[in-house]
Amino acid sequence: MRYKILIALVWIGAFCSCSKYLDVVPDNVPTIDNAFTLRSSAEKYLFTCFSYMPKNGHFNDNVAFNGADEVWYDDPIRDVDPTNFNIAKGLQSMTSPLANYWSGTSRGTSLFIGIRDCNTFLANIDKVRELRQYERERWIAEVKFLKAYYHFFLLRCYGPIPLIKENLPVSAGSEEVQVYRQPVDTCINYIVQLLDEAAGNEFLPAKLEGTENTELGRITKCIVLALKAKVLVTAASPFFNGNPDYSRMVDNRGVQLFSAGYNAEKWNRAAQACKEAIELCHANGYTLYHFPGNFGYKINDTLQTQLDIRAAMTDKQNNTEVIWPNTNSTAGDIQRWSMPLIANGASTSGPKGIIAPTLKMIEMFYSKNGVPITEDKTWDYSKRYTLRTAAAPDKYYIKTGEQTVELHYDREPRFYADVAFDRAVWFGNWILNYNKDSALYFVKGRATEIASRRGISNYSVTGYWVKKTVNIESSAATDGNIASGLVAYPWPEMRLADLYLLYSEALNEVNGPGGGTTQWINQVRARAGLKSVEEAWTNFSKNPTKYTTKEGMREIIQQERGIELCFEGQRFWDLRRWRTAHIALNNPIKGWDITQNAAPSYYKEVLLFNQRFGMRDYLWPIENGEMIINKNLVQNPGW
Repeated sequence: MRYKILIALVWIGAFCSCSKYLDVVPDNVPTIDNAFTLRSSAEKYLFTCFSYMPKNGHFNDNVAFNGADEVWYDDPIRDVDPTNFNIAKGLQSMTSPLANYWSGTSRGTSLFIGIRDCNTFLANIDKVRELRQYERERWIAEVKFLKAYYHFFLLRCYGPIPLIKENLPVSAGSEEVQVYRQPVDTCINYIVQLLDEAAGNEFLPAKLEGTENTELGRITKCIVLALKAKVLVTAASPFFNGNPDYSRMVDNRGVQLFSAGYNAEKWNRAAQACKEAIELCHANGYTLYHFPGNFGYKINDTLQTQLDIRAAMTDKQNNTEVIWPNTNSTAGDIQRWSMPLIANGASTSGPKGIIAPTLKMIEMFYSKNGVPITEDKTWDYSKRYTLRTAAAPDKYYIKTGEQTVELHYDREPRFYADVAFDRAVWFGNWILNYNKDSALYFVKGRATEIASRRGISNYSVTGYWVKKTVNIESSAATDGNIASGLVAYPWPEMRLADLYLLYSEALNEVNGPGGGTTQWINQVRARAGLKSVEEAWTNFSKNPTKYTTKEGMREIIQQERGIELCFEGQRFWDLRRWRTAHIALNNPIKGWDITQNAAPSYYKEVLLFNQRFGMRDYLWPIENGEMIINKNLVQNPGW
């Protein structure tokens, strides 16, 4: 890292500004003293501290969305920036690292610069005389949170990192800028310290009340405690808690950067943090979301459950589930790239349908009985590719009289809510398609059909599409135009369902299946229209006692997180902290033969890519140039 700190001789970056509260950036001001003379200029510096938030709502920029195995694209990639997707293909590099949040790349700025701007703000905010105390203290709490988050984001990418607690002066000597990476536990403790200081600030609101239109995206105590819970669950997880593969990682002082042994107390600490976060969220009205049925929708119980699931991520008005909406990164274009081309017409502003879920993700969803399709004793996994014709009872999932494979029948509600496939019903999102009694639109995925391959890029390479990321009130006109009907929403950095599942995970590691472990996962399942873990496994699983052991319950919780949080960029980080990425990401990526137009030939597995993930891929490399500048940095193992 280039540690000659820029003490704001010029303002950093040229970010796009727009009307949203947190998108304002400061005017060019020659010195820090000028920046902190007036309230207005200091507030703009506050907005700059926010502006480094990773743009997770832009799928091109979200490394976790594209970098695992949830979605795939054609090769060569068209319409998709390859930077983050190439991580999924195993093309990370030391010379030009992909998604380089350490040094900064063309796709984004170094988060260390963001941390230094936070330090500058904290060191100078007391100079602004016209600020009232409650405002000053609130801003300080927000910036401490941002500083903690940027450190945490870097830690998940690189493991041990230098802690930038204060900016070095311009006069710092060469030895002072040769900083060291700090042990993981030291990093975690510092991040938690910052979060505790932010949460303990009496002027930081617990929740935004009556100000959503002007302040949505600003930090609250609920956000702070939710992030603290995620930080501590991450710290307790196998990759960071007694990882033998990294136990020998030491710097040139001989300091060990990963803890050598497993520490069970880390799970106790994580469980307590989850408990505190959930209690505060509940006290402030957060609940699992249910779709209110706007604009005269005509729905039944089946469609209501699907919309409850879809809206939990995408509804932006009065959403009781999204704890942390990132207004710095709204989900707009991701919706066009997710929706298949169904309507007649070829509008350039219409759906593209190129974000393609992989076949392995399709198989991850449960059966209608709430257990894995490989375990359900009533569901024949060996016949999953056999063709079947949809009957009347299937009409809200699959077009009546059409053929598709058994894999698409008798699946859980989240399957039909989150993904679409050839001959699948897609309720909503097209004009006049909100009435359960009318002819619903359905996806035609075969080669001669409307939603199949168009030109060189506008098609799904796997034969699947993502419903989950599309707001139910975003609509495409009959000519395919979606631009005028797009309903953008803030990217959900953290939902209550995520927090519930983190709590279940921590409680299982502390107490095993007892002690309230299943209470929280069962609430998530109930919203998804599923029976409890106990009832589902006892009655339908080939392994009915699986949930009674810590190991079995761990597997259940991990699959539940994979399903509930799919296409939200959580799986990417979960696989790494669980230390299972080298297993999950070393499998073939497959889809259907989309060049065919008859069902028997279309529904044949096609190999798209042999994915490879080595042990070194758990942590990203530090760019070679940084290692040359700072001799005290130690490179991550394997690079």
